[in-house]
Amino acid sequence: MDNKHDILTLLRSVAEGATSPEEALLNLKEVPFEDLDYAKIDYHRSIRQGASEVIYGEGKTPEQIKGIVTAMGERGCRNILVTRIGQEAADILCGAVPAEYHPLPKLAVAFPEEREHRGSIVVATGGTSDMPVAEEAALTAETLGNNVTRLYDVGVAGLHRLLSNLDPIMSARCIVAVAGMEGALASVIGGLADCPVIAVPTSVGYGASFGGLSALLSMLNSCASGCSVVNIDNGFGAGYLASMINQMEGL
Repeated sequence: MDNKHDILTLLRSVAEGATSPEEALLNLKEVPFEDLDYAKIDYHRSIRQGASEVIYGEGKTPEQIKGIVTAMGERGCRNILVTRIGQEAADILCGAVPAEYHPLPKLAVAFPEEREHRGSIVVATGGTSDMPVAEEAALTAETLGNNVTRLYDVGVAGLHRLLSNLDPIMSARCIVAVAGMEGALASVIGGLADCPVIAVPTSVGYGASFGGLSALLSMLNSCASGCSVVNIDNGFGAGYLASMINQMEGL
């Protein structure tokens, strides 16, 4: 049992009398994870959270990444996200399994599969230099089944660029604001939008930005209501949270 659909199919089979409760129990008792020695793959992640386990590629060898993804693919996992993966590891992965690699955010999607996209998420950046983090957020959200609008290089140094895009901002269900330097973009968008804003500080900036710490503190101290903040350069976390917000019923 690797996803909610499988569980529901099994339960309906029991309700219809095609499967005995004992058989169903045996299926549900399958090991919920697989031990590869170097990794323990959580196959019940999609049942609990609605999405397969995401692989953090940095620090893993290409062979480890390939092994984890291959095992997940054999169990029917699709649209497997691999974040922070370098070109060498990506080449090995793409040679072993169906996968799409996006070099700017260093993100791969293994066993890609079309799915219905819903709602509306906006991903905005203060500058072009913030795009790698923003693309990680945007591609994560798209892979999880969301419509994403990108508004790049609309920072406060030229506020008219942001104000000329009010329609997508006003119609979004969730907005991801990605910015380095002083990180003011999140507060500005938070003062314009009536939906949750997820602020992503980036490590872009000169010395006094302290590798994104300045933007992080600015975003944490935002006076705009409805702003939450993820860790420095954590585009994946922002995209995942935006997906959860966007797909909540009744939002």
